[in-house]
Amino acid sequence: MPERSAATAPSKSERRRRIAGIAGLLVLAGTVAGCTVGPDFLRPEAPREAAYTPPERATIATRPESTQQVTLGKSISIDWWRLFQSPDLDATLQLAIEDSPTLDNARAVLAQARDVVAQSSGGYYPQLDIGADASRSKAGTSRSTLRSPGATNLFSIGPRVSYNLDIFGGTRRLVEQDTALAEVRRYQLGAAYLSLTGNVVTQALNIAVDRALIKAIEEVIAIDERNLELVQLSFSSGRVARTDVLSAQSQLAADHALMPPLRQQLSVAQDALAVLVGRPPGAWSPPDFDLDKLTLPAELPISVPSELLHRRPDILAAEAQVHASSAAIGVATAQLYPNLTLSASWSREAAVIGTLLDPASTVWQIAAGLTAPIFHGGSLSAQRQAAVDGYKADLATYQQTVLQAFGQVADILTALRNDHDLVAAQKTALDAADALLALTQDSYRSGQANILQVLDAERQYQQARQGYERATAQRLQDTAQLFAAMGGAWSDWPDATGPATDAGRKP
Repeated sequence: MPERSAATAPSKSERRRRIAGIAGLLVLAGTVAGCTVGPDFLRPEAPREAAYTPPERATIATRPESTQQVTLGKSISIDWWRLFQSPDLDATLQLAIEDSPTLDNARAVLAQARDVVAQSSGGYYPQLDIGADASRSKAGTSRSTLRSPGATNLFSIGPRVSYNLDIFGGTRRLVEQDTALAEVRRYQLGAAYLSLTGNVVTQALNIAVDRALIKAIEEVIAIDERNLELVQLSFSSGRVARTDVLSAQSQLAADHALMPPLRQQLSVAQDALAVLVGRPPGAWSPPDFDLDKLTLPAELPISVPSELLHRRPDILAAEAQVHASSAAIGVATAQLYPNLTLSASWSREAAVIGTLLDPASTVWQIAAGLTAPIFHGGSLSAQRQAAVDGYKADLATYQQTVLQAFGQVADILTALRNDHDLVAAQKTALDAADALLALTQDSYRSGQANILQVLDAERQYQQARQGYERATAQRLQDTAQLFAAMGGAWSDWPDATGPATDAGRKP
């Protein structure tokens, strides 16, 4: 076996000096390791407004005659749709939550974000590898001996470890950034859940109102047919002209023409609901939702504006994005400072594989590497400025998201107040139109009214009946939208509870 050189086998005094140097670097690193460059994230201030609408625009909370009352400062339950007291609606929501591809996608995206955090958190720990090398070399011809030495083999195997001391907190900021991005994905999962449940309720109500309108038109067609029979009897007895018969037939045909668009609307709503629950329209049919079997919730829990910021997943996702952008500034700032890495290796080296286990072939090395940026053409500074600008953009997006959320709640509260008035007015109009139609029909039988008066009364009844059904459905729709605008208690959903990940915590 060839003799070991002094460079391969240092003396004891030389080893002591090297170890002392490494220890000094460790002490220096320990004194600055607490330095984490970049800004520390602070949550944006909550709005100071105490109401969603101005005082001059009173909400339904100030209307004691309303069948719905606002309860300010109270939270809604996660299964808020149960307030409509529809077993069919409850079963449909359960099916959608269990089988929706949209939620499966959001879950997978969140899992991916958690894996990224675990990956970046690996930078907190030393990196340990094992390596094996084999080489064959031959020196050039020696001028003194005019002979070429033989080829030399070298085999080595052993572990190698390296550790980035993260003096200026670049790794810590990277993990902070990835953790915040994982929070964004968690809140987006909550937003997907909230959007799904809200859309399912919306489509169920669309089905209910379309069926109610179809039923209303069917009743009007039945009236048309009775009118036609009445006119034909009068024509047969010679009391009216044939023009009255033609007018009655025309009205019947016109009302029949109203049915196909309504049936198409119903089909679209049914197909949309099937897709929401994760079923092909040809393989699943939704229940026959009925407006008369849906209860209007009497109590409307409303969070105060400052609390809404912690309930709406879209606002929380925008805030987490601001946090990620803040941490990105720290990541870019750390690139401007030196980076210190410690490494060590222990291996067996020998010219023959069979002698690798010989203790005399042991070689070890301890090293420290310092890399400091000197000139990068301004790219590092530009990278940091880009991170600062990105933070400003995300902060503005957060502020806009908050404003839009408050505007949405204000609009729905105003809509609910107007819904109350509209339903009352439509009910009065329907009762009056019903009475007018009956009276006009009796007058026509006695010869005191003509066919045009009967048809006009029938049109008024038709419009009033459809208006009442639409107003009733709109009030239910706006109530559901209010529950969704309040956040829908998505945070109580088991799939979205807890932090996005624990992997981002430094040991």
